Amino acid sequence: MSIKVIIAGFKGKMGQAAYKMVTEDSDLELVALLDPFTSEKEVAGVPVFNQKEELIGLDAQVWVDFTTPAVAYENTRFALENGFAPVVGTTGFTSEEIAELTELSRSKKLGGLIAPNFALGAVLLMQFAAQAAKYFPDVEIIELHHDQKKDAPSGTAVKTAELISQVRTSKQQGVADETESLAGARGAEFDGMRIHSVRLPGLVAHQEVIFGSQGEGLTLRHDSYDRVSFMTGVNLAIKEVVKRAELVYGLEHLL
Repeated sequence: MSIKVIIAGFKGKMGQAAYKMVTEDSDLELVALLDPFTSEKEVAGVPVFNQKEELIGLDAQVWVDFTTPAVAYENTRFALENGFAPVVGTTGFTSEEIAELTELSRSKKLGGLIAPNFALGAVLLMQFAAQAAKYFPDVEIIELHHDQKKDAPSGTAVKTAELISQVRTSKQQGVADETESLAGARGAEFDGMRIHSVRLPGLVAHQEVIFGSQGEGLTLRHDSYDRVSFMTGVNLAIKEVVKRAELVYGLEHLL
């Protein structure tokens, strides 16, 4: 039996890639599309809705969300409250919001995923960075994205920093009397390490984690050149969340 899928934010670039992936997989059935601004009523026979409330009672199992940080939390809560297992690639969630949604998923006995990045290479990069940080505690993160991305730093960079901080001895990097002649020159601070965000046209999603030590350096880098790189992870997530009874943060929990 196919898994019935809703895609929220289907008009965006990630939503379009998800639409193509779902419609090309015989194990998945696209049953609804959601976008608040489109005038379309259907796409290739699939109904299009402008308001999420119109989806209450719909026969569907998974809610795929590639919308905006402004609505992602409410969308995910709505999905869980209405029996749809969320697969969310939209970033910008606070740790408190993730904790609330996880608790709600448990009460509903629904699986779900909030993933800062669906590219398998990016997930591996985060795991490798956490391993390296045990031996190289001095580290900075540079994340590079297209200039239409609204949040900074990226969810991937924050997740990477969180994983590193779990194994790295907390320390304030740089000299104690360091100053910035231009505010923000040293980037955002996370547990003493620094995160830098680049936004330029032509980029998709890229990240470097740079480690430094006495007489040596180590750089880990991942590049997504096309949004199709995320679809393997999205496909895997759709098929896994229907087997679970709790929402998780990070694709690594489903691998």
